[in-house]
Amino acid sequence: MNTTGNTQLLPQQAPSAAGRRAWLALTVLMLPLLLVSMDVSVLYFAVPFISKDLHPSSTQQLWIFDIYGFVLAGLLLTMGALGDRIGRRRLLLGGALAFGAASTLAAYAGSAGTLIAARAVLGIAGATLMPSTLGMIRNLFPDPKQRGRAIAIWTAVTSAGIAVGPVLSGILLEHFWWGSVFLVNLPAMVLLLVLGPVLLPETPRLRGGRFDVLSSVLSLAAVLPLVYGIKELARTGFQTLPTAAILVGLLFGAVFVRRQRTHPHALIDLALVRSRGFSSSIVMNVLGMFGVVGMAIFVTQYLQLVLGMSTLTAALWSVLPSIVVGGTAPAAAALSGRLGKARVIAGGFGLMTVGFAVLATVGAHSPLWLVLVAAAVYASGAIALMTQVSEVVMAAAPAERASTASALLESGTELGGALGMAILGSIGTAVYRADIGHHLPAGLPAGAAARIRDSLGGTEVSLAQLPAGTAHEVLAAARDAFSGGMQAAAIAAAVVMAVGAVLATVLLRHLPAGAAAAEPAVPQERVAQPV
Repeated sequence: MNTTGNTQLLPQQAPSAAGRRAWLALTVLMLPLLLVSMDVSVLYFAVPFISKDLHPSSTQQLWIFDIYGFVLAGLLLTMGALGDRIGRRRLLLGGALAFGAASTLAAYAGSAGTLIAARAVLGIAGATLMPSTLGMIRNLFPDPKQRGRAIAIWTAVTSAGIAVGPVLSGILLEHFWWGSVFLVNLPAMVLLLVLGPVLLPETPRLRGGRFDVLSSVLSLAAVLPLVYGIKELARTGFQTLPTAAILVGLLFGAVFVRRQRTHPHALIDLALVRSRGFSSSIVMNVLGMFGVVGMAIFVTQYLQLVLGMSTLTAALWSVLPSIVVGGTAPAAAALSGRLGKARVIAGGFGLMTVGFAVLATVGAHSPLWLVLVAAAVYASGAIALMTQVSEVVMAAAPAERASTASALLESGTELGGALGMAILGSIGTAVYRADIGHHLPAGLPAGAAARIRDSLGGTEVSLAQLPAGTAHEVLAAARDAFSGGMQAAAIAAAVVMAVGAVLATVLLRHLPAGAAAAEPAVPQERVAQPV
């Protein structure tokens, strides 16, 4: 009997197996997930075309590329908590509508400012979609084994979207104008808006207390400058502004955590963060993303600048490891039932360690297959790691907190990736500059010498100013120096992954095989069930 208007209390029930409708719903959920992950990388080829048409300044060009990721990372916690309160389906469909509208605005933007604004709205909409998809999986699949398979699919689609984005962008730009990379979002979003209300059930909602707007503002004030500062340090080296941004982010982060401890209706339930396996799994995710995202830029630049591939050719070769590791996620889910989560996660770190160790042997004249093998091995480890960590986090979260848990997981992904680019990028750059400085011939123009010392990309720009023989000598030296920097970064990444394997074994050893973790007791007075 419904005694609370439109809600009723949920009794505790044993997990039941999901039917065909749940798997169809999962297929629908993959549509926004694929597009949001693609939008992270879809502009790789489009920027030159956008620059030709819209004439953005150098600062505007950077913001066109970066604003999406910054806004998405800053709003994940807010949108995750909002989805828990208003319902994930409602937030998902609203986000899909906003994503489609912003994609249209971006496609037909007549100025750089309009495109930046549209990309910012895409980031807001993306922040509603990412935690909602994983949060809904938590409700669609109460059975841990089925949920494990669903999360394996979720992980594979996320990785595929990031890998396919540049390739799809290149193909579209071969035949259409740059706005097509945004319009490709529309059919999937329309399909989601049509099928979502039919196939996606509304989820239990968190009730009691108002939404803590101040905590939302504090989380944005913490994450946004932190991610911005880390990425800028990775791009420019030590500078006052990004360093100050990191300090500001940490300060607001401390205030945010303090408020979560004292506020009766905080954005994040710290009991969830302290729950069995939850925090340790978030740390594992940060470490894994540190390695895989931090090294991605090296592999991409190696293919283009050392092996001399075109951007589209490099993107196509980059997809190959993703195809090879497509079966890793379900294999990891199957192995976890026999070996336990801790061993599979530690094994994922082990594979990443091996992959980075192989990458550390790659030089300027190494065969292409060696790079691809290294990438396939560490990508396999990353997929296994991400799948199992996601399972642990979702199983540890009560059903009505699933979107918040997903948002914390995604925030860890963003932070780990930013740290990887900053730290590993700094290591590679330092080695490159130290090496190239010893191999530059005398008498180079000052401007060209400075660009050559700065990066391999700067070297290629400067070659036109040099005599043919000198240009060949400088390019060979720069490619060797870049390879040495990549080797040093790969060694550092391998060490961190080895530490991750040890930490996973120690911190997650209590997790049982099969289920990701003990299913949490749902605090029934805080759950509202749609009727």
